[in-house]
Amino acid sequence: MADIILRNEMLEIGVNLHGAELRSLRRLDTDTEYLWCADPVYWNRTSPVLFPFVGGVKNGIYRHEREVYKIGQHGFARDRDFTLVSQSEDTVWFSLKDDEESRKIYPFAFHLEIGYHLMPDGVAVMWRVQNPAEKTLYFSIGAHPAFNCPLQEEDKQTDYAIRLQDKTGKALSEFENTIFGRGGTVTTCHETVVLKDGVLPITKTLFDHDAKVIENDQVQRVALLDGSGREYLAVEFSAPLVGIWSPPKKQAPFVCIEPWYGRCDSEVFEGELKDREWEQILEPGEEFRAEYKIVV
Repeated sequence: MADIILRNEMLEIGVNLHGAELRSLRRLDTDTEYLWCADPVYWNRTSPVLFPFVGGVKNGIYRHEREVYKIGQHGFARDRDFTLVSQSEDTVWFSLKDDEESRKIYPFAFHLEIGYHLMPDGVAVMWRVQNPAEKTLYFSIGAHPAFNCPLQEEDKQTDYAIRLQDKTGKALSEFENTIFGRGGTVTTCHETVVLKDGVLPITKTLFDHDAKVIENDQVQRVALLDGSGREYLAVEFSAPLVGIWSPPKKQAPFVCIEPWYGRCDSEVFEGELKDREWEQILEPGEEFRAEYKIVV
């Protein structure tokens, strides 16, 4: 059950205070729900924020200033209760700050804000990260929204597809996938995935080897297509990475489209937190801002 509801003439969204998680995106005229219902049979989340880590750290530990810390996959913000900061007819903001418990596993002061702005054709998800301390803040942040696929229960998922476009809107002819390894890390290997008109078919084996990890600004718009080839949802972003995921070897009825500012460790990584690939850096008093849009 969502704590906060925003509604306009076309759409309704629901957001939980727990994790400031978007739990529903529904079209009112057709009563169509676009977000996954968090059924634990497949995956018990809907759209968690990934902070202050995206993905996992090698062997479940990371190093900072010669100290070793243990932390789980995707950090901890998704499992914390946020504070409601403000709410208007079309926009709501939530906040989370460091505390004694967070500093045991992540020794930084931070102020994270997550906002949702309801539009006629979708929702903008907004992030702000502030560094209130007198030392450098290192973090990653990412999205993990799961979308119903197929959209209609009677449809077959394998009739659906994914369209990938670059920042100019051009359909990709191919993309380079960073291949997942063991223990939640990525390998140093890559594969080139060839597309026709930017379209990646959803096969039964598409996610057998975990997420597609697409780095280096290759993609900045990802759309889901139904069996007729009609685009029914798109995620638009300026993040340099995106993950596309569904639980491996389960044929789960959803697909996640995940804009990231950061990713999991490489299997060969041995450095400190500041040395991680794609790590975000905030100096004292600075603020990071980003957003992505879900268009339906």
